[in-house]
Amino acid sequence: MKRSTLIFLTIIAVLIIDQWLKVHIKLTYPIGEGFKIFDQDWARIHFVENKGMAFGLEMGGAAGKYALSIFRILMVGLLGYIIKGLVESKESKWLIVCFSLIIAGAIGNIIDSMVYGLIFSASSFHGPVAEFMPEAGGYASFLQGKVVDMFHFPMITTTWPEWVPKWGGSSLEFFRPVFNVADAAISVGVIAILLFHRRFFTKPEEQNKKSIITDIAAGAELLGE
Repeated sequence: MKRSTLIFLTIIAVLIIDQWLKVHIKLTYPIGEGFKIFDQDWARIHFVENKGMAFGLEMGGAAGKYALSIFRILMVGLLGYIIKGLVESKESKWLIVCFSLIIAGAIGNIIDSMVYGLIFSASSFHGPVAEFMPEAGGYASFLQGKVVDMFHFPMITTTWPEWVPKWGGSSLEFFRPVFNVADAAISVGVIAILLFHRRFFTKPEEQNKKSIITDIAAGAELLGE
């Protein structure tokens, strides 16, 4: 399979799965509701929305949201330029897939920010579900839409021992963050590059790319939401 075809198929597959699931969840459940996956307490679909970074982290206000969205768009352009170079130099197809996953994840969350506020009514806690293209208009302006998250894996739910400073006696949950397919694609892409493609960093002619990739890995939370 050609590398360009592999890039296209990877990005399209992630976007279709990500957006279908987000739209289905938003139009089916109020915020805070969902279901257990295979009836397991530690694996759940739990609908939440966030307006910040990956895994529910936030930046301040509308200005921070605009800045974050613009940053993502610029990063997608940069990643596209990097992938173009990888294709031309006939780099490993698996490395190209990793970068394609990162791009697809970033685009998936950009779509939420760009248009969800325009095409959906607001979701509420335990109330009516959102509507598509409501007569009264959407709940937010361009680039101010909230991102739909739904995967929650609280594999350990317990309490901190009383002797632990500050947190003693309080609840402890691992893994607490709620995320989506786009977040997962970004995380898998970055981790796979760092674990399985370190040789790419050691090529003398690729030192500039190494710096860029390291910066991308450090900013992975900003690409997700």
